[in-house]
Amino acid sequence: MTLSTENILLIGSVLLFISILAGKTSFRLGIPTLILFLVVGMLAGSEGIGRISFDNPGVAQFIGVFALCFILFSGGFETDWVTVKPVFGKALTLSIFGVLLTAGILGLFVWWITDFTLYEALLLGSIVSSTDAAAVFSILRSKNLALKGHIRPTLEFESGSNDPMAYILTIVFIGLIQSGEGINASVVFMFFKQMIIGGISGFLFGIAGKRINNRIKLDYEGLHPVLIISIMLMTYSITTAISGNGFLAVYLAALYLGNSELLHKRTIMMVFDGMAWLMQIILFVTLGLLVFPSRIIPFIGVGMLISGFLILVARPVSVFLCLIPFRIQMRVKTFYAWVGLRGAVPIVFATFPLMAGLEKADMIFNIVFFISLTSVLIQGTSIPWVARLLHLALPAKVKPVTPADVLLSEPINSAMAELVIPAHSESVGLKIVELKFPPNARIALIKRDDKYIIPEGETEIHSGDKLFLIATTKDILSQVTSRLE
Repeated sequence: MTLSTENILLIGSVLLFISILAGKTSFRLGIPTLILFLVVGMLAGSEGIGRISFDNPGVAQFIGVFALCFILFSGGFETDWVTVKPVFGKALTLSIFGVLLTAGILGLFVWWITDFTLYEALLLGSIVSSTDAAAVFSILRSKNLALKGHIRPTLEFESGSNDPMAYILTIVFIGLIQSGEGINASVVFMFFKQMIIGGISGFLFGIAGKRINNRIKLDYEGLHPVLIISIMLMTYSITTAISGNGFLAVYLAALYLGNSELLHKRTIMMVFDGMAWLMQIILFVTLGLLVFPSRIIPFIGVGMLISGFLILVARPVSVFLCLIPFRIQMRVKTFYAWVGLRGAVPIVFATFPLMAGLEKADMIFNIVFFISLTSVLIQGTSIPWVARLLHLALPAKVKPVTPADVLLSEPINSAMAELVIPAHSESVGLKIVELKFPPNARIALIKRDDKYIIPEGETEIHSGDKLFLIATTKDILSQVTSRLE
């Protein structure tokens, strides 16, 4: 079957529906959802039962970059800076030096066991050097996995911030292979330029996004997520246009916005949570369609060697070396080493050599696809078991809850109160969004001059207003009322 304008919506909707059903099944079987999305794409492909003809790396790359923007933004938006701050140093070390070490160690191994040139081997190592944000966010945030301490924020921040390093290394080695030149100062300069411009752009777009979202007067609440989507896409495209790293900029902008007081924040978060899932499905199904299983079979042997070396040697060595300056228990380091999930990001990066027309591009793509498949299948499936083995798992009932978890769920409010705002209250004249309420407390209704107002984030508090407050506990309600009195 060939994709056309007449049948693409039908085929797309059917694949989406099947993927969602497959995802529901995966929770019961303990199989990572993303594996089944890939399988759905492979079964629907030209060598599967669907016989859909799709062999366009350029389109797959575009879909991949577009989807990764949503996945990274959603992950950054839901990340609580309070939990990330204590682990920022080690997570950043893993995301920069961990990627460099993994790419170098694995590249040398590939050079040793294959007929790849050194640069071709290092290119393959670079492509699979970063952990995959989609896979890590999906598995670590599943309902049946709770981890002790700061393990989850460390791994999530690493996976959300290490793609830029892998992207830069991939572009560098493609350029070196094409030019035949050696590594020089211009390569180092490009690396720092991409990281610095990407970092600055991310925070600047985050600040601008907050001000625009909170000050602009939109007639409909549903337009605010659309506004943030436009800011997200501008963040990536403008940063990339000025030679910065767009992925890093998107993640940092989302991290800033997610930890700021925003109008209609819950609506924005709900939309991006749904969009992230949609993009994960589209991305993995597309990559499944792109691959030809018959072309992978000849590389199963070398793929197993490379995948095994990556899981058992390259990732652990890079993690243990990076964490030497930090006082971390051996079992925690071991768990960090095991959660080196590869997924969609390496496969997307593997389309870059295809687009560049490199001699061994097809071989690299098929090996990378096999590595990603085995990584998610082996590591992703075993993460809960490894967490229990290392005594790092928590019972689900005591799983730490982040502000994002609260906003994405429907809180059961068990405490209510009425409060009249006195004239001397510091809250007079402030907008509700500026009151900085905890996420599990809110103003349900305002009575002003015998009229009832349904409050929004931009509603101002006036002297004499009677507020109807709700919160999940009496203690939280007491904290809120003390701020307003």
